[in-house]
Amino acid sequence: MASLSANTHRPVIGFIGAGNMARSLAGGLLKNGWEPDQIILSDSEPSQRQSLENLLGVKTFADNRVVAERADILLLAVKPQVLGGVAKNIAAAVHKKNPLVISIVAGTRIEDIDRWLGGNLAIVRVMPNTAALIGSGASGLFANSRVNRSMHDQAESILRAVGITVWLKDEDLIDVVTALSGSGPAYFFLVIEALEQAAIEAGLEPTQARLLTLETALGAAKMGLEGHEEPAQLRQRVTSPGGTTERAVKVLEQGGIRRLFKEALQAGVARAKEIADMFGKNS
Repeated sequence: MASLSANTHRPVIGFIGAGNMARSLAGGLLKNGWEPDQIILSDSEPSQRQSLENLLGVKTFADNRVVAERADILLLAVKPQVLGGVAKNIAAAVHKKNPLVISIVAGTRIEDIDRWLGGNLAIVRVMPNTAALIGSGASGLFANSRVNRSMHDQAESILRAVGITVWLKDEDLIDVVTALSGSGPAYFFLVIEALEQAAIEAGLEPTQARLLTLETALGAAKMGLEGHEEPAQLRQRVTSPGGTTERAVKVLEQGGIRRLFKEALQAGVARAKEIADMFGKNS
């Protein structure tokens, strides 16, 4: 897809909130051909605004309404507990511009965002994850019926600036993405932490244990991404009959590793639904 900055009308993307994820997205867009004058951000914290202007060369504002009035694409990146109030405050400005709205706010459903903003808006809800901070994010997206093909492509282009994207057929699946890729880095960090500690207790130096564990995790992920085999096939390839890997994997299987991950994912999904219900009802 051609860079959006090459269009006759260069769209302006406005970020409401200038935290880490907004910074990552703005930086990713600049690396992917957007110009600094196409990106504006608002934040109540002066130091945040000054830091962004110095780092990225973009314009920032203290007033959310200024950004809402100028943005062709409006990206909501505030904390979920304040989104209702923020959205209601900018609703009139949003309807003057009628932008594509993209929300990366966790635990807030499209119907609630649309209601707070005054209704009848094209909205894409996104669940990114923390790896977007290093350009390796994994985002699930869902669009309401007012999002046309062009808007669909715009939203995908923006999120692809910091990683891969997956479109979902049902908004409820955002809760699954939240529990999988949203929370997932913590699961892998826990596995890395446990393996590293086990290796130290088995005699390796801490720096050796960490380096070997991290590089092993990275190598496994790269093999999964770059190859054409299923994870089960890749596992079988490194599991020689009667070997060390077979014995070690058997311990994990007997310990219920599959059941534990299934229960963990289900718990995350349930909590995501609870949070969405709580924020929707309380605003």
